[in-house]
Amino acid sequence: MYRKLDDFIQEWEDSSKGTISIFEAITDEKKSFEIVEGHNSLEWLSWHLTNSPAYFMSLIGLNLKVKLNPAEVPQTIKAITEAYKQVSENIVQTVKESLTDEELLKEVDSHGQPTAIGSLLRKMIDHQTHHRAQMQVLIRQAGLTVPGIMGPTKEAVSSK
Repeated sequence: MYRKLDDFIQEWEDSSKGTISIFEAITDEKKSFEIVEGHNSLEWLSWHLTNSPAYFMSLIGLNLKVKLNPAEVPQTIKAITEAYKQVSENIVQTVKESLTDEELLKEVDSHGQPTAIGSLLRKMIDHQTHHRAQMQVLIRQAGLTVPGIMGPTKEAVSSK
């Protein structure tokens, strides 16, 4: 749980850089690579991570100033990446303009449970990390190079 807005912002910016690295490792030729047939392709996961912050922000009573339609998936990974960058930047702008350290302790309703805003922001980052890890496995299975996000990858170690 975050108790300082600056702590969330720093971690969000670091986390989103990692997510952008993952998106940039995906090619349009491999974007349809799936966990299992009909479930969570690299493209679907990328678009989900682009759209899901709006849901988390709505739980804390904030709206992002980025218009996305989850049903309208852009044609290229590059376009998804650009949309994600806009969302990520807007999250930082919105929380800076709308929240204070004290408000991170305020509880809001999250599916019938009182939950601190700082906890929901933590869950948003955890959600992103969870799906990003799925994507790293899929990227390797698709024969693409896995970028190191939280440490070196097999590719980085074996190139030395």
